Amino acid sequence: MPIEQIKNIVDYGIIGLLAFLSFITFAFAIERILYYRSVKLESYSHEKELELDLSKHLSTIASIGSNAPFIGLLGTVLAIILTFYIIGDQQDTINPGEIMKHLALALKATAAGLVVAIPATVIYNALLTKVDRLLAQWEVMNDKGQTKG
Repeated sequence: MPIEQIKNIVDYGIIGLLAFLSFITFAFAIERILYYRSVKLESYSHEKELELDLSKHLSTIASIGSNAPFIGLLGTVLAIILTFYIIGDQQDTINPGEIMKHLALALKATAAGLVVAIPATVIYNALLTKVDRLLAQWEVMNDKGQTKG
């Protein structure tokens, strides 16, 4: 298999995986926001049951946020390895500009990983804050109900 084909597989594979993870993050975030808007706190009699429903998919978003940079870094390392292979294979004919171009393109995977990780982490923190607020509202609502009775 030609080295250029392997390079394309690495590039498109890593970028494709990161795009897929980004899609999952935003899909889960939208689902969670819609759920939080429609949740009926009074229908829950146990705090842990509410907490389980509120925190659904949050660990997936957190995992994507914490692992996307590593996936991007993997793509960068693989692309740099392939660049060194190209340098070694064509050492008599390759020019420095070509080497720099390959190394610059290798860094795009790390950038893509960060582009996925930063919003995922922000979304996770925002959703976690909303979960904490809803749990506090449920607790206040139940405390008021107990003091009336």
